[in-house]
Amino acid sequence: MRLIPAVAILLLTTTLAAPAAADARSPALVRTDKGVIKGDVLQDHRAFRGIPYAEPPVGVLRWQAPRPAEPWAGVRDATAPAAQCAQPATPYGGQASYGEDCLYLNVSAPRRGTRLPVMVWVHGGGNTTGSSALYDLSKLVVEGDVVVVSVNYRLGVLGWLAHPALEAGERYQAGNYGLLDQQAALRWVRRNIAAFGGDPGNVTLFGESAGSADICALLASPTAAGLFHKAIGQSYSCAYPTRTEAGAEASAVTFAQAVLCAADDTVSCLRALPVKTLVDAFQDPDPYAVAGGDHVLPAQPHEAIASGRFNRVPVMHGNNLDEMRLFITDPISAAEYEAYVRATFGAAADAILARYPAANYPDPRTALATVLTDFGGPLATCGHQDALRLFARAGVPTYGYQFADRTAPPLIDVPGFEEGAAHAAELPYLFPGLFGGPLNAEQERLSDAMVAYWTSFARDGRPHAAAQASHWPRFRTSGDVLSLAPGAGGIRPVDTSVPSNCAFWASLPISGR
Repeated sequence: MRLIPAVAILLLTTTLAAPAAADARSPALVRTDKGVIKGDVLQDHRAFRGIPYAEPPVGVLRWQAPRPAEPWAGVRDATAPAAQCAQPATPYGGQASYGEDCLYLNVSAPRRGTRLPVMVWVHGGGNTTGSSALYDLSKLVVEGDVVVVSVNYRLGVLGWLAHPALEAGERYQAGNYGLLDQQAALRWVRRNIAAFGGDPGNVTLFGESAGSADICALLASPTAAGLFHKAIGQSYSCAYPTRTEAGAEASAVTFAQAVLCAADDTVSCLRALPVKTLVDAFQDPDPYAVAGGDHVLPAQPHEAIASGRFNRVPVMHGNNLDEMRLFITDPISAAEYEAYVRATFGAAADAILARYPAANYPDPRTALATVLTDFGGPLATCGHQDALRLFARAGVPTYGYQFADRTAPPLIDVPGFEEGAAHAAELPYLFPGLFGGPLNAEQERLSDAMVAYWTSFARDGRPHAAAQASHWPRFRTSGDVLSLAPGAGGIRPVDTSVPSNCAFWASLPISGR
């Protein structure tokens, strides 16, 4: 039986004068604070790719905070995306790569307009894989009349290694280099986005899976204060704990020993190793991710939100109806299902097996996926309800959703298994063609409504769509979650805590909510 651990389901962050606006001679030319770039002018929008926002983090800059990119002379070509950051291959078809020169971003913008809302996309991939180049930004731009930025940031061992020898003193940052990259990209947006028609005073962060986890951290990070004005987190609960500084450091020390860098000069040894050696050697089941306890993230996000000491902006936050079906695809027996539940939940197992009997589901793997989608990790529905309550109690405008199209194109098509509305299934509705298969007519209407909700939230902090789509209530009680599904009545407020048995889970003697 192949089960991906709960921690691995993240698979799936000096204000200068604004530069001059786009060159009046050509909408393909934009002057940034570092030089002029030339992008593509398409039929309905403009696209600029591979724009450097920081120096390449190579050599002595490996495992350091990002530094501003150097200026260039002449016109820089911005018609092709940059390489993805170093990462291993993935079970979902992603190829391994070993390049460190990867701190680039992409901008897509309407052909004309000024002071348009800005949306900054933080991709998922467990903070170990992924790339900004995978996402087609055009539908958000064209239908929503917004400027969209997608960002590469350091991943895995190069983005999140928290070895205590790398940094010291009050500015120690517990390996949150990928998070600092995301903040550097937001500072680039603040300095430059007006040149693309965007409003630097109206920036919305949005991200999925690990990207959502990073947004939770950016909400709690004092070094991100003022860099964004709204946040959308897709499929990672801000109520879920991050790594601790001590745990992240222990993992890093173990890793350094594994690559034979345990001598007195650990830092020089680590920086001298080839990227391939570093990436291939990482086998820790706990993915490198944000760590609370440093000046970048002094407190866990859920603690910061509960205390009211976070970047107080309007929030959209939600998950998918069948999140864990992406990760439990191999057939399992009823006996294996019961053994897993007993090993995971201990004294509560009898009650859980009585509430979720394998016989009630098409097969035992669906039963297990349902258990772990309702409760059991950062993607869980009950955990998202917890996060929505945290934000609402803190007094920020809060909107909850659940993507519920069980006919969505699957990330992995498993014969004989209904993937349902699994983890990442909502992404093709925002980024066309992401998993290859086209949407049908009803799904296209759902996609149109979702794009309208996302971009209207970016515009004024209130998600709203065309008259035929349901009103999205501000979250005040558990029933104020908008279900997003195709067909008549598919978009409607629901209480996700009831079918996910959140009261039942809260009554059990277990942790992990």
